[in-house]
Amino acid sequence: MNVDNQLNELTFREAEISQLYKKDHPTYRALLEKRQTLEQERKRLNKRVSAMPSTQQEVLRLSRDVEAGRAVYLQLLNRQQELSISKSSAIGNVRIIDPAVTQPQPVKPKKALNVVLGFILGLFISVGAVLARAMLRRGVEAPEQLEEHGISVYATIPMSEWLDKRTRLRKKNLFSNQQRHRTKNIPFLAVDNPADSAVEAVRALRTSLHFAMMETENNILMITGATPDSGKTFVSSTLAAVIAQSDQKVLFIDADLRRGYSHNLFTVSNEHGLSEYLAGKDELNKVIQHFGKGGFDVITRGQVPPNPSELLMRDRMRQLLEWANDHYDLVIVDTPPMLAVSDAAVVGRSVGTSLLVARFGLNTAKEVSLSMQRLEQAGVNIKGAILNGVIKRASTAYSYGYNYYGYSYSEKE
Repeated sequence: MNVDNQLNELTFREAEISQLYKKDHPTYRALLEKRQTLEQERKRLNKRVSAMPSTQQEVLRLSRDVEAGRAVYLQLLNRQQELSISKSSAIGNVRIIDPAVTQPQPVKPKKALNVVLGFILGLFISVGAVLARAMLRRGVEAPEQLEEHGISVYATIPMSEWLDKRTRLRKKNLFSNQQRHRTKNIPFLAVDNPADSAVEAVRALRTSLHFAMMETENNILMITGATPDSGKTFVSSTLAAVIAQSDQKVLFIDADLRRGYSHNLFTVSNEHGLSEYLAGKDELNKVIQHFGKGGFDVITRGQVPPNPSELLMRDRMRQLLEWANDHYDLVIVDTPPMLAVSDAAVVGRSVGTSLLVARFGLNTAKEVSLSMQRLEQAGVNIKGAILNGVIKRASTAYSYGYNYYGYSYSEKE
């Protein structure tokens, strides 16, 4: 029995030693030799037991089992006592410092305070987003910025302080009277203040156009903008007045069938205009009006149609331009912004020369370049751009003057 216990101990011992040493290590070899000796001793004892009578063999076997059971029991009992001692001596890491005290009133969210804080936080975030967008979106502030993109700049028109002051005053009066729509008596710079620096810049543009249009197929000029508020109507109407002052016969066509307002600018009727002619309701002699102060003829937009682009694609538009080319020295067509709608691309196929108006500090070089690209893809002979509303100090925070109006193409006037 003692030999078996020793062999069992050696087995556990070998399991521990095998993790530390190899079999050729002296400690490991000594253990193996001792194990071999004990196995030989057990064989010798087994032979002696085999020689005993069967009764003694059975008694010996039972005695061995009892001894083994007693040994296991004693080991378990010792382990139980060790665990009991460990449990009793363990110190907890949680202690009660103060007992919990309940509040007399239940705690609930302060809705009013949360709403106010949320509103203030949202306001700050919105203002920050707007300022960040304004800082990241820098508009064109010099002709060189357009020329770097391969765009020819035909003129730079400065901001008219005279017109800007009157436009601000007019807007203030409109808001005070709670009027949302434009009325008549819009200042017309070319007539009301012909010596203004902006008008002088348009006169310089007239000279550049004279040479640019010498080899074109007709004397029709289309003026469009990159985006709303570019000031295209100011440029086209002022150019019409300046050229008319040089004893040339000029026709101004308001092809902005959605938001055109030339009838207010020229103080003429809008009952019969381009939309009525294109729809076949009126003939030319009924839609052409004379603007006496400017010295040129005008075709206003007429009533806002439900299908502006489709009307401009009709043969009557082409026939009108052909007739005007034969009866006038210059025909100026004012079309909607290129990036807003595609009307300019439709009209531009029938004209000999086209110019794009870009707003100082408002339109980016990418917007101007994209507008030019779309016009060229549509087969329009686009000559270059006009930088409008130039101010001495490059600050996009300035209120840009003479664009006359700001609008969205989703609304009707």
